[in-house]
Amino acid sequence: MSISAEEKTEMNEDALFYLMKWHNFQKNVSIQFERLREEEDLVDITFACEGRQIRAHKLVLFACSPYFKQLLKSNPCKHPVFFMNDVKFEVLKAILEYMYLGEVHVSNDNLKEFMKVAESLKIRGLSKDNKASQGK
Repeated sequence: MSISAEEKTEMNEDALFYLMKWHNFQKNVSIQFERLREEEDLVDITFACEGRQIRAHKLVLFACSPYFKQLLKSNPCKHPVFFMNDVKFEVLKAILEYMYLGEVHVSNDNLKEFMKVAESLKIRGLSKDNKASQGK
């Protein structure tokens, strides 16, 4: 942690502000998101496909996909279940891993479907619609 002083020039020249900065903040948040995913703590959404289920967090979906953001805002439900009938379980699992970790290994066999699903769900960093507006 570092502390740096900044002088306030707007109102009172003598007032000081201290910047409290957590140097490993982004890395720590990423690690905590990975733990939340692995341990399924506080999950509040479920995906079902190929007779299996994956639980996730609305907050992660909301942050990583304008599609999910709109869907979740317009349909408030405490713990929704989404049936992804046309998606392979391994592809859905990879999409969620990408959203939680920012990267994922995808087999050559699944790459085409992975990109198709990412595009349809407007996943940031993978969807053409979102590459120009990553921070929005």
